[in-house]
Amino acid sequence: MRTHWDAIVVGGGAAGLWAAGTSAERGKRVLVLEKNNKAGVKILMSGGTRCNITHHCDNRKIAEAFGKNGRVLLSVLQRLSPDDVVRRFEEEGVATKVESTGKVFPVSDRAIDVRDAVVRRLTRFGAELICGCAVQQVAPDPENGGFRINAKTKDIELNLQTKTVLITTGGLSYSGCGTTGDGYAWVQAMGHTVTPLRPALTPLTSNASWVHELSGLTLEDVVVRADVFEREGEGLSERGKPLKLERRESRGGFLWTHTGCSGPTSMNVSRCFSDLEPGDPMELCVDLLPGESVPALEGWITQEARVSNRAISTVLGLKIPKRLAQSILERCGAVYDPHLAELPKGIRNKILENLKQYRIPITGTLGYPKAEVTAGGVSLGEVNFQDMQSRKQPGLFLAGEILDLDGPIGGFNFQAAWSTGHTAGLHLG
Repeated sequence: MRTHWDAIVVGGGAAGLWAAGTSAERGKRVLVLEKNNKAGVKILMSGGTRCNITHHCDNRKIAEAFGKNGRVLLSVLQRLSPDDVVRRFEEEGVATKVESTGKVFPVSDRAIDVRDAVVRRLTRFGAELICGCAVQQVAPDPENGGFRINAKTKDIELNLQTKTVLITTGGLSYSGCGTTGDGYAWVQAMGHTVTPLRPALTPLTSNASWVHELSGLTLEDVVVRADVFEREGEGLSERGKPLKLERRESRGGFLWTHTGCSGPTSMNVSRCFSDLEPGDPMELCVDLLPGESVPALEGWITQEARVSNRAISTVLGLKIPKRLAQSILERCGAVYDPHLAELPKGIRNKILENLKQYRIPITGTLGYPKAEVTAGGVSLGEVNFQDMQSRKQPGLFLAGEILDLDGPIGGFNFQAAWSTGHTAGLHLG
């Protein structure tokens, strides 16, 4: 086996596999080292094994989805946009479709088709891929220039040299996929700063029994807001002012679970809760009917009270699931299910408040084992996004989840991986 390479890519996930294909297409001698026994494990698991390849929108919308850090993506998106990603996959034989949410999936609904396409692309251009190969050290080689990489397969130890190295080892999310944060120590040893890490896109937990009793219930369209408060006492009744949080709201689907809540909206705002301490005052505020204003709902209930003698849970069941309606009644202090005409004004007001500001106490998240991405990572100011090369160590390139970039559900994180990987691939070697 060759020991000297133009470029070695450490990590055979989305960013690394794409980068290797781009670099090999330029005629570079490229080797990809992946410690799992198969490449692209996270690709295979994503989107319920369907793989949400990207999002159907322009470059600016992709960048904006990442919040203030997303501005750095504009340059790499010019080199590989969402439209470019779709075109490249279709050239590899993977037809795509756009769903109503804007998510782009393979027509086959098979993530393996996506993974196989990026592997096929890199091998076609002459790059080599070794799976089951755990990299143990990545370090500059002052004697020969470039980098030394020590790795180990089941049978042999490898001592490799390369002009350039690309680290795409991911973060700490879905540790079962092999993303155990190996790359952070290597880049820190080469002078990089790693910002505080925390799980993102992970389900939320709650200790409220009434939340658990709604397990399995889903809503298609809600708006959620993460509320975290300054700690002034031991309980929510003694909470202080709400903290200013970035990306604290999300609209879309919602799911109650036996441990708390999940679904796209809950997971999108989970980053706001994931670095807090147990007992910190925090809650999820849910607008159950975002398409309807409070005055409109007041008018609706008033009109129903005039013309109907139905129980309030039955009337609310026209807007929300009846099980949820009954739970709201209990929380509002209705000891029985009254007819609308009998409903005290105080309880009516509480019901309206719950429809628009349904508050769920949050105790934390399910953490990295269930997180789809890692928030935090290599400080963005230490990377040149024109070529994805380190500003600290010449010849070192970085792409994908190891960077301090995390986006919402919907293909945004894959797009960032493809684009940063592609940009690195254009400059490796």
